[in-house]
Amino acid sequence: MRRKRMWRRWQAWVLLLPLLLIMTTAAVWNLCKSRTFQVAGVLVARVETEAPMVALTFDDGPNANALAALLPILAAHGVQATFFVTGAELERHPELGQQLLAAGHELGNHSFSHQRMVFKSAAFVENEIERTDALIRAAGAEGEILFRPPYGAKGITLPRYLERTGRRTIMWDVEPDSKRGKTATSERITETTLAETRPGSIILLHVMYPSRQASLAAVPRIIEGLKARGYNFVTVSALLDSTSPTKAQPSAMPEA
Repeated sequence: MRRKRMWRRWQAWVLLLPLLLIMTTAAVWNLCKSRTFQVAGVLVARVETEAPMVALTFDDGPNANALAALLPILAAHGVQATFFVTGAELERHPELGQQLLAAGHELGNHSFSHQRMVFKSAAFVENEIERTDALIRAAGAEGEILFRPPYGAKGITLPRYLERTGRRTIMWDVEPDSKRGKTATSERITETTLAETRPGSIILLHVMYPSRQASLAAVPRIIEGLKARGYNFVTVSALLDSTSPTKAQPSAMPEA
């Protein structure tokens, strides 16, 4: 009888352990990609302000075709934006980084190769960031270079490196084209942005590649809609300078 009970307990653990492993892995992954939590350093998803200020940000690239369509829109509306570029693309097209800076926009670091920076070595993290920083400097950027992790994934090594080197992690609180990805319509992207934006918001859009035409088409509608509500557009650095960002605390609870 005793052996049977022990056997049943062993069988229960055999069945339970994979489930616990899956649940633990899912919890850790959600923690790593949380918009509002990282294990060390300063994370900014938005700033606390009552001023009608927002930052419009674009990830990936730079891509010549996308910029040819996007920059006239931003110029026509007098909007300065922050472009989180990848080092690999900037290395291939350094003139595009120079073009963005000349137009009054801000260049941010989005890693070199756009790999998820989770379960990576300290040497890998350092190379991805420093190599891209050097390219951004070569384009003519001055002052602090802001960093945004690819896919928003942070892990442990990356935040610790950012903290050690005095860098801030820039996330976002409005991501209208991320959840539905390539199936999102420009109308839906616009509606979501207008509904979720509030003072101090950091808006994330992906417009650099042909699959993101809906996001590109939504840009003028978003700008016009938010301006009609009294919002001013500034770079992320200007938004950060306007008030004190909330620091990420290791003890903070991640969002659901």
